Amino acid sequence: MENDNIILIGMPASGKSTVGVILAKIIGYQFMDSDLVIQEQEGRKLHENGEQVVLLNGENVNGQIRTEEVGNMASAISVNGDVRKKLVELQQILARKADVVMDGRDIGTVVLPDAQVKIYLTASAHVRALRRFTELQAKKEICSVTEIEKDIEERDQRDMTREISPLKQAEDAVLLDSSDMTIEQVAQTIIDLYQKKQEMENDYLCTVKRKKRNEDHCS
Repeated sequence: MENDNIILIGMPASGKSTVGVILAKIIGYQFMDSDLVIQEQEGRKLHENGEQVVLLNGENVNGQIRTEEVGNMASAISVNGDVRKKLVELQQILARKADVVMDGRDIGTVVLPDAQVKIYLTASAHVRALRRFTELQAKKEICSVTEIEKDIEERDQRDMTREISPLKQAEDAVLLDSSDMTIEQVAQTIIDLYQKKQEMENDYLCTVKRKKRNEDHCS
């Protein structure tokens, strides 16, 4: 049985994970952070308040893995073909087990190309840098908006031009620029798109059933 998938593709600091968590809670899907799929496949289904938790030697390290340093390292490592191949395999297995909201660079183009709803979430590099700056300041980290923006632009370039599974908008993905939107507005926009898609699919199924009944009656 095929499951429904909502895919969030987009650039660093565009709000994919934050929006993904909100969406999953509202529509009752499981939010699957693509960075944490290995832990799930090892049987460690760990969640707190509906979100996945990464444990290192028994310690919750969710905060640490969201730092700029780790993000840049992940972007650099992701060009490794063997790493990408394994991650794609694990992501596809998880998506077959449940209805999921999943985010990631190549989820809609490589991992789950037949997903029900695909969103390409973006924002200007400056806006994304300001968002990341605010997050890091809240964690009492010393940072510079200028440096963060530079790092984001470098990651964008690296992710878009890498040979294996580059970051790009799928042909059937809806482009959503969140530069002038709140997280709540982004989530509501996606929910509206999701509900419209559901209605269209229901109408299509009803049409097919009516046609089948008419054909059976005529025969």
